[in-house]
Amino acid sequence: MQKLHEAFIARNKKVNKIEEVKILKNPMDVFSKLDEYAQSGYDSIPDEDKKYFLKCFGIFDKDGLTPKQFMMRVRIAGGHLNSVQARAIGEVARDFGQDYIDITTRAQIELRYLDIENIPTLLRRLQTVGIDSFQTGVDNFRNIVNDPLDKYAFDNVLESQPLLEKLQSQFLHDPAWISALPRKFNTSISGSLSNRCNVYGHDCCFILAQKNGVYGYNMYLGGKVGEVAKSADIFLSSHEEVTCAYASIIDLFKRFGFRDNRNKNRLNYLIEEVGMAEISSAIRENAKIDFATAGETMTALDFSDADHGKVQLRDGSFGVHVVIPSGIFSGSDLLHVSELSERYGNSEIRFSTGQNIYILGVKDVPALLSEPFFEKYKNINTPYFNNLIACAGTKHCSFGVIENKQDAIDMATYLGEKVPLESGRVRMYWSACVKGCGLHGLGDIGFEGCKAKVGGVTEDGVHISLGGKLVSEGLEGYSVIKAAPLRFARFYVETLMLEYKRLRLKNESFEKFHDRVLSNYSSAYIGFFMQLNAYFRAKNIALEIDLNKIGNTGKNEEFELFELGRKLYFAFTKKEPYSAYERFTNENKREKPEDIRKIASAGLHMDENLAQMIEKMLTNDYRAVVFSELTQFVQLA
Repeated sequence: MQKLHEAFIARNKKVNKIEEVKILKNPMDVFSKLDEYAQSGYDSIPDEDKKYFLKCFGIFDKDGLTPKQFMMRVRIAGGHLNSVQARAIGEVARDFGQDYIDITTRAQIELRYLDIENIPTLLRRLQTVGIDSFQTGVDNFRNIVNDPLDKYAFDNVLESQPLLEKLQSQFLHDPAWISALPRKFNTSISGSLSNRCNVYGHDCCFILAQKNGVYGYNMYLGGKVGEVAKSADIFLSSHEEVTCAYASIIDLFKRFGFRDNRNKNRLNYLIEEVGMAEISSAIRENAKIDFATAGETMTALDFSDADHGKVQLRDGSFGVHVVIPSGIFSGSDLLHVSELSERYGNSEIRFSTGQNIYILGVKDVPALLSEPFFEKYKNINTPYFNNLIACAGTKHCSFGVIENKQDAIDMATYLGEKVPLESGRVRMYWSACVKGCGLHGLGDIGFEGCKAKVGGVTEDGVHISLGGKLVSEGLEGYSVIKAAPLRFARFYVETLMLEYKRLRLKNESFEKFHDRVLSNYSSAYIGFFMQLNAYFRAKNIALEIDLNKIGNTGKNEEFELFELGRKLYFAFTKKEPYSAYERFTNENKREKPEDIRKIASAGLHMDENLAQMIEKMLTNDYRAVVFSELTQFVQLA
């Protein structure tokens, strides 16, 4: 472990300010004062407690957004809870939190609008049903995620919730682990063939695998926003091996994790510094177990529960999927879910990392769906809502750059009206800022909140990305449009959805459509194409260019640009700009295209912007070679 020692020494000569705060108090001492703070009121709470120590117990000061109030993040292990626990959560949300609940991408919930006077009572009521908010914030082990259909699904090979609880028992409620890490630590586990819990997106992942005919888990490490976890080349064949490997890696991170720059101190950066081989070797040495090398990873399938609204379980009953747009829910509605799960199901309820809900053990699905609850929440919504994710945004998070949750709902509503799809799967993931709590990098279409400039004026915007994957070993998406004004983003995505609708094969998801069609083109071409057709529609120009109108250029942006210019010239004039071509350019360099303004069809309403743009795409003397030179011509404002 020499490399780990050396890296630690090099990166910890100076610690960050949060590390300096940590040494001021024992977090448990602060927790023990909750009743005192409840009696004396908000203003009596020391600043360091509000800013850091209470967060160790999932209690977040939101004074800047809702004066003198708190948010509480409630740990729901694996997203698994029963009707009694759901009822308790619903009641405290109704009684103390303005009846508001957010379902998060860690399959847990957040209660908002909480007064300090009520928090001790609220916590005690939750603790009576076996749940609380310990260690759900700052430098702690966050909620461990699992397949919501663990134990019940046909494709679940290894039941993993009991193992999850063993992993959780290593740190939960243990003062030695509270606020002991350099940074937060996210964990996932799945014993299923389908990836229902974003299993590759965490610091430490235990993923269904097979080796020599034995089922177990491959260990993956280093996932975070912008990075999927990578194989540690470790196969774990038993519960004991998994718990030992976990104990080893969390101990290593506690001892050697960087404590200088908080922007670069997740586990990923330690791995980056010393290499995965060194980390894997250290895990084995620290555990004193020579774990087997990795087997074949089995969790490689997408899941389609949301498309069908239900999924058959092993006992013949169904898990009924409930779509919760942007994860915005209420205590009263959770009380309804609790009651419905008892009346129609087996009293088991699941939150998903997609911010939705499953009611398990349902035998009479039509009767359940006839309940008034399903007039408000659908089990099958449009493809734009079925797999929609959005983090808190500016309304509830001080880091947010855009409102986000309602923006996501507005986008899905608009697309459902303008480009209705009878079927299909489109995963739109929204993050309100670069921190990426909405998992935007893993979406088919990802949105990251930012600021955009229009005519010199700053307004809400989004970076738009494509190509994120949950299947196989996961993949982060790539950017197609930077800083798109939020009010125009829907028009750009509409272009893409029109192509998906036109070109998709039967039952083809957007992810597969991307791999079959979009992956043939450069990101710059796709982004420009989205803006170009939006411009045509906005200006009532009677033309729409198909995405695959240009030939295969090997994703060479300069060739794509020339080919598109050529197709646009022909579309407006019914003439070729040049007499002969060689390798995506005109053969005779002295030849010049005829002025498109003079020969364009009047019925197409081509404007001066487009005339100048097409000239710049084709004219030898000042030909553009990258699409960023052309975006000025297709601005919507």
